[in-house]
Amino acid sequence: MRKFIFKIFKVYKYMLNLVLNISDHIATYLVLYSNNAEFSTFVSKGIPKVNISSEGICLIGENFRMNNRELSNPIGRFHRCSIIVSGEGQLTIGNNVGMSSTGLVCHHKIVIGDNVRIGGNVVIYDTDFHSLNAEDRLNLQKDQLHTKKAPVIIQDNVFVGAHSTILKGVTVGENSVIGACSVVTKDVPPNEIWAGNPAKFLKTTQNTL
Repeated sequence: MRKFIFKIFKVYKYMLNLVLNISDHIATYLVLYSNNAEFSTFVSKGIPKVNISSEGICLIGENFRMNNRELSNPIGRFHRCSIIVSGEGQLTIGNNVGMSSTGLVCHHKIVIGDNVRIGGNVVIYDTDFHSLNAEDRLNLQKDQLHTKKAPVIIQDNVFVGAHSTILKGVTVGENSVIGACSVVTKDVPPNEIWAGNPAKFLKTTQNTL
């Protein structure tokens, strides 16, 4: 009896995922389209949060994959992917990029290359959000005027581990790996593994075996 119930549950779960995948695709298409994003083929489990300003640019390459549902990637600290492009920000995502519960906040420029994997709950910011001067923060106009911004570049084949934060002005070189829970504050050369807070060099990717 227990095996029979288990089989019934598996069939139910399969049918539910099939229906959800279809509805998620349609809803995500409408969300991206209505925000004036340019995109190609994608798979989205769950529906992301997308907000692109009228002056912003969002370009997404082929074979883009997002996990926005707990069932699609149950690693903890669950939330939907957020794609935020403010002002005249320019967000470019290459081909064959995958992300789970990721936050991309672009006020200036973020470029993500091809074949990049972005782990669960990673956030990438190209802005400080506020001025670092306490007096500026008392005045909204001064705060916005003096907020520092700088491009973030994630080159091809990079893997960013779960719960990491990549801050403004950072370039992560191709084939490099960012360890889980890292805070990346400066450039990472190609073919290296960095981790920690702040992230530091550990070893080259050639020495991982």
